[in-house]
Amino acid sequence: MSRSDAPRTEVPHEAPARAPLVLASLIIVAAVANLNLSVANVALPAIGKAFDSSQTTLNLIAVGYSLGLAASVLYLGAVGDRHGRKLLLLLGVALSVPACLLAAYAPNDTVLVVARIIGGLSAGMAYPTTLALITALWAGPARTKSIALWSALGGGISMLGPVIAGALLEHFYWGSVFLVTLPLAVVALIMALMFVPAHANESTEPVDNLGGILSVLMIAGLVLAINFAAVPDQGALVVGLAVLALAAGAAFFWRQRRAPNPLYDLHIAGRRTFWVAACAGIIVFGSLTGSAFISQQYLQNVLEYDSVEAGAAILPVVVAMVFVAPRSAKLVETRGARTTLLIGYVFLFLAFGWMLLFWGEDSSYWQIGLAYVFSGIGVGFAGTPASHSLTGSVPVRRAGMASGTADLQRDLGGAIIQSVMGALLTAGYASAFSSAIAASSESKHVSEQVQGELTKSFASAEQTAQQYPKYADQIVATARQAFLDGDNWAYAAGLLAIALGALLVFFMFPHRDAEQELLRRYYAQDSESAASEESTGSGD
Repeated sequence: MSRSDAPRTEVPHEAPARAPLVLASLIIVAAVANLNLSVANVALPAIGKAFDSSQTTLNLIAVGYSLGLAASVLYLGAVGDRHGRKLLLLLGVALSVPACLLAAYAPNDTVLVVARIIGGLSAGMAYPTTLALITALWAGPARTKSIALWSALGGGISMLGPVIAGALLEHFYWGSVFLVTLPLAVVALIMALMFVPAHANESTEPVDNLGGILSVLMIAGLVLAINFAAVPDQGALVVGLAVLALAAGAAFFWRQRRAPNPLYDLHIAGRRTFWVAACAGIIVFGSLTGSAFISQQYLQNVLEYDSVEAGAAILPVVVAMVFVAPRSAKLVETRGARTTLLIGYVFLFLAFGWMLLFWGEDSSYWQIGLAYVFSGIGVGFAGTPASHSLTGSVPVRRAGMASGTADLQRDLGGAIIQSVMGALLTAGYASAFSSAIAASSESKHVSEQVQGELTKSFASAEQTAQQYPKYADQIVATARQAFLDGDNWAYAAGLLAIALGALLVFFMFPHRDAEQELLRRYYAQDSESAASEESTGSGD
């Protein structure tokens, strides 16, 4: 190794030059990714009607963006660390433009799923880079505050997606929701080009391309297997995808233990402040994404909200997250990440318990809004420590690994928990509707084909009802009840995941003093290792 190839060991300054403009640029780039992630949910009923889509296809449209992002963040985070984070950020924002156009003008739902996955890949270039740059450019309490702003505003903007999409759907066709980020993408591109530093503590190690490919196969196989698990007659496909995910996962971990330049340093990943925070964040952000996906359909299908009302209904999440995030940052500094995470989990548990018990066919808006407030407070408290612990546990030159994991919290968590909740919604809906048909005195007149249409999705049942005016009211009422049965399955699974996450944090995450001692020890180890490598490089 030559001196020029030695790892860079600079400690970031408290804040970079023109810090407010740099942070604003990074948050706007993240906003492009966050808005593209969330705008589809409120449009799902309209998309289902336009294409007569099955519930599984709607699940894939909703999760496709998270799938593309989650599958690529680890690989692309390493590429950014090595070849330039700013370059990757600019390429990602630029690619989001054709991806949005393809989604907006998709001729069928299959093309729409593909467009969403491509959009996720574009976000995989840009989104992890924003947190990696915050980690590389800020230090100390200033980094904590910057991460809190990034987390709160990113999550808040994501939740604004349904509001904007709902307003567009009142006046335009379903594809208009995918065009909303185009002006913002242009602004993000210009600001990033002007204000974001070109290089900041980047690695000089070669990228583990084989490990990157294996990580993509592992995550994509897992998410798709979950989505198809509830689809009849797709057992062979599910088994094949599960085998692919397991084989790729085993090969990935084998590769990371033996590669001279691992994509994902398992020694660092094994640190308690890293892996516990990663698992906790997956559940936190996954719960938010999954509940938003289910609840937007519930508001429109069951409570008959129009698209604007359904989009606006979620605003309490945004307000609560933005209000709580600065307090979360202060609490992390004074009480530690463990306490802050647990407070967030308490509110998330309240939110899902409330949805399960009090969201029904006649729920008032105060019952809807209160659950959203609980969700916003929960994510507002838990989001900052989950991301902060990751970035504090790794050396700056591996910021891409921390940011990739932080994005996996949001996007793998979103993809997995949303997929699980979507699969349970699909299975619960189909089971409840099939039982209702079997119990009906008219069941002998319902053909197998009609039953298939009725149990495929709520949108399909509505369209079938229009073909049989005599039974239309009965069909729609049964579909609403079947949807409620399915979403209860989904919310119960979310509640279980939150309880398990809280137990993990309670028993495994260190208290404040122990956490700070561990972080100091990790920093000393990483500094010594980097200095040793640099000394070796100088000797060469």
